[in-house]
Amino acid sequence: MPADPTTARPGCVIDRHVDGTAWSTLAEDVLDGLTRPFKELPPKYLYDDRGAELFDRICELPEYYPTRTERGILEASCGEISQITRAAELVELGSGSAAKTRLLLSALYEDGTLQRYLPVDVTESVVRSTAWELMNEFPGIGVHGVIGDFEHHLGYLPRPVGPRLVAFLGGTIGNFTPGSRRRFLRSVADLLGDGDFLLLGTDLVKDEGVLCAAYDDAAGITAEFNRNVLHVLNRELDGDFEPEAFDHVALFDTRHEWIEMRLRAREEHAVTIGALELTVPFMAAEEIRTEISAKFTRRRVQRDLAAAGLELSEWLTDPDEQFALTLARRRP
Repeated sequence: MPADPTTARPGCVIDRHVDGTAWSTLAEDVLDGLTRPFKELPPKYLYDDRGAELFDRICELPEYYPTRTERGILEASCGEISQITRAAELVELGSGSAAKTRLLLSALYEDGTLQRYLPVDVTESVVRSTAWELMNEFPGIGVHGVIGDFEHHLGYLPRPVGPRLVAFLGGTIGNFTPGSRRRFLRSVADLLGDGDFLLLGTDLVKDEGVLCAAYDDAAGITAEFNRNVLHVLNRELDGDFEPEAFDHVALFDTRHEWIEMRLRAREEHAVTIGALELTVPFMAAEEIRTEISAKFTRRRVQRDLAAAGLELSEWLTDPDEQFALTLARRRP
């Protein structure tokens, strides 16, 4: 799709590379995922406007430690990151509302190196509102928003204006299976030149009870977030899912060391997806996997980086070693 620049304000450009009402790969992904013996859906479809709002609420829950822990690491280390990278440009993949990234932007801005911020996110309303907010907060910097899927649209990023820092925070890298994760990291490595860095957020292996509680909160917000994907399918593909006919399930796979979120059918029934002319049968207790969230060790991060042609430069973590930020660069 051609870019749709918004230039109503000098220094602010917004490019759209996905249709804001129907994601181009949704039909293919649903047809593939719901006709497998073990049904699954990609986690990116959890994040429509409503899903993004629910996830912001999840980040404030007492059980959900990743956001506040990562923020604490950034608060302690953003000055150091700024000094190491001297970045003129901050690219954020899956930017959301840039709540944590403001710490990095502030440090780079105060150090006088920051020239441009590039938020990349599939949710158009979030990209647009964040772009305008940040131009008010950081006068003089440019904002070039990209409404797109970071798995498919990295090639549309504009040429860098100077040393580049690519941030992929929140532990989102854990949503990829190992092979896909390394392929994605290789695509990120292609964005980096000499003097550029990747800042990667990874959730670390820890007590199973702590992990499961983070994905199955007492208030039920995560359950509502998980079921929201069924609302997306109903709206975008003319489905007739009854979201309340599915229970939210979160479990820890000890072999793979990842959390899985699933939706479990309460009873036997069938769902019709009109746009696909597809009827999907469900047995009682049959599940759809909607997300994996891999947990990492330093060694695993190093192996994944090496497979992508990257090397670990700095390892930053909290006192309890619950979460880590890694600065990486291309191997010489």
